[in-house]
Amino acid sequence: MTGNRGRRPKIDQDRGIEDVTLLILERLGELGVNAMIRVDAERVADNAPAWTFAAGEGPLEHGMRADGRTVQQCMSAALAKLREAGLSVPL
Repeated sequence: MTGNRGRRPKIDQDRGIEDVTLLILERLGELGVNAMIRVDAERVADNAPAWTFAAGEGPLEHGMRADGRTVQQCMSAALAKLREAGLSVPL
């Protein structure tokens, strides 16, 4: 096994944010933040923003939520809010 002990694969900067979402969730867990991402089938059927990211606890003073029509939109908004809150996450 290599120096990274198989824990985190190298991030490919040419791939979309959806490819690193699990790494972001893992990092948040290490920071003591409870976080999840979900898709709502009813909202997909209604052509509404169906993806939701939610996080709270740990170093987040207040819970946060980000929504998007695609996982890319949702996670981009979530990353911006996490960074605004002062958290260091991949990407």
